[in-house]
Amino acid sequence: MTSYLKTTILLAGLTALFAVLGFAIGGKAGMLIALVVAVGMNVFTWWNSGDMVLRMYNAQEVDAHSAPDYYAMVQRLAQRAGLPMPRVYIIHNDQPNAFATGRDPEHAAVAATTGLLDRLSPEEVAGVMAHELAHVKNRDTLIMTVTATIAGAISMLANFGLFFGGTSSSDDGRGGSPLGFVGTILLAILAPMAAMVVQMAISRTREYEADRIGAEICGRPTWLADALESIHAAARRIPNPAAEAHPATAHLFIANPLHGRSLATLFSTHPATEERVARLRAMAGWNHPQQATVNPWLGNGGPHDPRGGPRGGPWG
Repeated sequence: MTSYLKTTILLAGLTALFAVLGFAIGGKAGMLIALVVAVGMNVFTWWNSGDMVLRMYNAQEVDAHSAPDYYAMVQRLAQRAGLPMPRVYIIHNDQPNAFATGRDPEHAAVAATTGLLDRLSPEEVAGVMAHELAHVKNRDTLIMTVTATIAGAISMLANFGLFFGGTSSSDDGRGGSPLGFVGTILLAILAPMAAMVVQMAISRTREYEADRIGAEICGRPTWLADALESIHAAARRIPNPAAEAHPATAHLFIANPLHGRSLATLFSTHPATEERVARLRAMAGWNHPQQATVNPWLGNGGPHDPRGGPRGGPWG
């Protein structure tokens, strides 16, 4: 089953869950009101989501003059992916990580932390940025917005159910919840949990697909595999205060940015790093001898800092 088919099935499941909950709690009228409000909120968020997220992380836009190697790397990858050149940002954070945002390829932005650019090799950085451009190419931000819309509507209806309760029928026998008071309350509690599980499943499916497409864009699956291992190890030791303050944005990053002690990691939107790495190694034919390669993103494969200047040097 392809990842697109899985995503479609999961979205259909969310929609069905929303319909059942809306009918059980408020009938058709309550369901439509909640959906309209949720769609309105999420349309506004989707339209402005790129700039909102970048402001949350105090991201600094860079160009060919301020970060020549990093910018040129993204430019070459975007060309290989057949995408318009996205805006390029750097986030001053020691945790190696990156994300893409924007409502479509024409309004996309990619951002990498200083930790990613300092701690990873140029090849690993290229693998990471190819992954982020794969999200742009696949329009995953749109998919996750639709998911958030339905999940938000489910949560809204659940709050209605917990606040107002339910009855087996109305006075005129034409309305009310067919589940009764207890059934309505139970559904109101369980439905958001089920929606969260489905939302996580959709996000994880999109991550696998971005890994695959990203590996094809950069041409070296092992670059992304090595990067994921490095990021995973570092993220467990290095906190990301901005992500901890905005856990709802965690699904945007290539790896879960939330610290290991956070309860939010129990509900990770990312698949297991080991599984992602295994799939990438399989793509690369890991059991066969590796051939020496030259880094096409920096021209000669030398030990340059992707931002320009010597690796590990201060950001100028």
